[in-house]
Amino acid sequence: MSSTLEHRVVALGGTRVGAGPAVVVAGRISLRARPVVSGGPAPSLQEAVAAARWRGERQGDQWGERPGSRGGEAPPGREARAPLVEPADAGDLPAIAERADGVVVGASWTRDIPLVRGAAALGMPVVVERRPSASLEEWLALADYCALEGSGEVILCEGGRLDLGLLRAAREASGRPVLADVTGAPGLSAAAVAAGADGLVLGGLPAAPDPSAPGVVDAEELRAAREAVTLVGALLRPEAPATLPECREAIDRVDAALATLLERRAALAGVVQTLKPVGGFAGRDPERERSLVARMARRAPGLGEERLAAVMNAVIEAGLHLAEERRRP
Repeated sequence: MSSTLEHRVVALGGTRVGAGPAVVVAGRISLRARPVVSGGPAPSLQEAVAAARWRGERQGDQWGERPGSRGGEAPPGREARAPLVEPADAGDLPAIAERADGVVVGASWTRDIPLVRGAAALGMPVVVERRPSASLEEWLALADYCALEGSGEVILCEGGRLDLGLLRAAREASGRPVLADVTGAPGLSAAAVAAGADGLVLGGLPAAPDPSAPGVVDAEELRAAREAVTLVGALLRPEAPATLPECREAIDRVDAALATLLERRAALAGVVQTLKPVGGFAGRDPERERSLVARMARRAPGLGEERLAAVMNAVIEAGLHLAEERRRP
């Protein structure tokens, strides 16, 4: 089993996976699931990518879409590409090399060594899914094999019934980036990021009414994934931005998490006002507020009690004003 203290970073479609913010890879295509329409041949990868409205995104850096462009269209100067594609057989590999950012070694065929070898030999990033019954050692051994047979750029992926403990263990033991496929299970997005996932994968759905056009991502799943990488990631993932745009993006994520927490605090403070014998500004408890600021200062020593006291006074007053407004008929 491989082990390293340094976490690797893999570039997937120009986006760094494994360092900085978690990413969303939306529109994973499986050519094993290609439908046959009216008895005709299954669509090729080129046709699937052309028809797909896939997205793979990082905050401020998206696959497949740019501000002002329509979904499914490539930005100027770049041909439409899929973020991740799983082959049905070896015949799909040349098209994947040409039209995808990464190749998927699917969970259902990890023991098909010739196809695994062929996928790894493309020399592009390889995403290795865990077979449901595979142990941690088996999963990491297959990843090491793909790294040796290919470019060395390997990402692990946990899907199906997510084992988040195993996901975390794989990241810590291998040093490789780990994705969580949350297709059909958007409620697990936040938990996956909290467990250490470097990104979330969403599979594409058939584009009704044409089932030959895979790649449309469920809007609710995409929203949940974005929220998870923004809010949970801001709280738990360390970042070391090196440029002004990266710094601003990181601050935006923290601000989004802060706004969410402030809204939640205001709602809870409103409930408190209904339970107190004396509510509103007259019911403020200075001793409790001092204790609150002292506890916060232990978590944020750089700000210290004096600065935090001013911040929390503004927060408390804003919550009280909101509670009063909501009590008015």
